[in-house]
Amino acid sequence: MKPFKFKQFSVNQNRCAMKIGTDGVLLGAWTSVHHKPFSVLDIGAGTGVLALMLAQRSPAETIEALEIDADAYEQCSENFENSPWADRLFCYHASLLEFAEEIEDEYDLIICNPPFYSEDYKTDNKSRDLARFNDAMPFEHLIYAVVKLLSDSGIFSVVIPYKEEPHLINLASKVGLFPNRILHVKGNPDSEIKRSLIEFSFEETKTQPSELIIETSRHQYTEDYINLTKDFYLKM
Repeated sequence: MKPFKFKQFSVNQNRCAMKIGTDGVLLGAWTSVHHKPFSVLDIGAGTGVLALMLAQRSPAETIEALEIDADAYEQCSENFENSPWADRLFCYHASLLEFAEEIEDEYDLIICNPPFYSEDYKTDNKSRDLARFNDAMPFEHLIYAVVKLLSDSGIFSVVIPYKEEPHLINLASKVGLFPNRILHVKGNPDSEIKRSLIEFSFEETKTQPSELIIETSRHQYTEDYINLTKDFYLKM
């Protein structure tokens, strides 16, 4: 499998169960860095693409990633080493709860493209199941870890299925995390909303969701989508 080439970096993904997809790239491009984060954490890093995108977009001094799957962890570390920002990137091999219990640091930005298949079936590919089924990282664990690791003025940014949005917002609000920005993503103008990108912080504000449509027709990308991803995708 050839590396996935972006404009400023390449990502090998042959050993990662979850390949690079639109969800991750949208999240990495959309997440706010206006608050100039000093430290960033990518939870469930996979290939490391989110950490790499944030290294390109922000001057954050410390960009750390967390990955439980051994193959993905090794590949993520290699992708970091081969990038232009190797001196700022580091990957830990640990579970989220282990990490949250042991780490004293706080992060100004936490980003996560979590596994979100809560259906009951499993496939024969164990590492792909680990990456895809949210019993590997339930929302409760995610919110617990974020509250523990996020700095007071920090931002937590996540992409989830649209149908899960009320559940996650409700869980977060119980521990004082509130949505500040929400983006609803549709594949085309006639399709249903598929994904929610949400940015949380400890500050309660009124928020009005905005909408992003990816294509008007097959491979005819909208201006909004092109503008969001053009710093990354080669053909945009």
